[in-house]
Amino acid sequence: MIKVQNLTKAFGTKLAVNGVSFSVERGEVLGFLGPNGAGKSTSMRMITGFIPPTSGSVTVGGHDIVENPIPAKRLMGYLPENAPSYQDMTVQGFLAFTAELRGLEGDARKRAVNRVVEMCFLEGVLHQSIETLSKGYRHRTCFAQSIIHDPDVLILDEPTDGLDPNQKYEIRTLIRRMGEKKAIIFSTHILEEVESVCSRAIIIDRGQVVANGTPAELKLRSDLAGAITLKVVGVSAQEIKDKAAPIHGVRKTLVIKDDPAGSTVRIYPNSKAESPALAQALGQLAQREKWAVQELHMEEGRLDEVFRTITLPETGQEGRK
Repeated sequence: MIKVQNLTKAFGTKLAVNGVSFSVERGEVLGFLGPNGAGKSTSMRMITGFIPPTSGSVTVGGHDIVENPIPAKRLMGYLPENAPSYQDMTVQGFLAFTAELRGLEGDARKRAVNRVVEMCFLEGVLHQSIETLSKGYRHRTCFAQSIIHDPDVLILDEPTDGLDPNQKYEIRTLIRRMGEKKAIIFSTHILEEVESVCSRAIIIDRGQVVANGTPAELKLRSDLAGAITLKVVGVSAQEIKDKAAPIHGVRKTLVIKDDPAGSTVRIYPNSKAESPALAQALGQLAQREKWAVQELHMEEGRLDEVFRTITLPETGQEGRK
């Protein structure tokens, strides 16, 4: 549904986006991650045809966004950064206006407005002017306009920005449900959203794609992934370290907590493939030593660690290997 090839945008001598390529299929929710200034919003503006690329191409539903923009944009809903809207309009008036812009008339327009009002929980503010709304309700109103024509493609720039925890949950649930039938790209700084909503994620840094995979695949790039955390009562952390270190497959050990009430040590394998065997060996060690084990589990890895490793200047090159 969306195909991006070698997309580049230069502002003077600065390359804001540099050779970005990816695709999104129907039934896929793609998380677009990156630090501030990485090129996320610029990429999304080019994908929607809001600004032209310096080079490269974008097709939406097979239509080139530059050469054949109207049919491409008919397929698309767009929630821009900062959720712009007409402040003097009421919520109902704004949604009716955007429905009309999308070619909906008469009963079809009324049904579309009623549908998105219910989906985005806007019943209580329907007759308020947008300028009187809280930031969260303004954002929900602009989200509603992006889906008013039930598009096949959704481009959402920070869709949960300014929402309270309950509202974030509602919008995430809505995106996840819509993602079963649509092609969705949304940018976010909230890594838990990626795990709860996305089928795949891209990390963009300094205008380039530096990681692309499912949340589970990205978490495997974490140094923590595959490490074994062992918590034992009545044994010092140093003793656990000393007896775990000689086990085959151990790369390093790290004391998390040293306390007779429960000492915790994390043991890292030489490779993630060796983690199951290492966990079994540590369990056998605990049995031989008659340790009172409170906890023994394999770590999944963390997206925040992967994100930092890839995007921080001092570790960026290591993260790209």
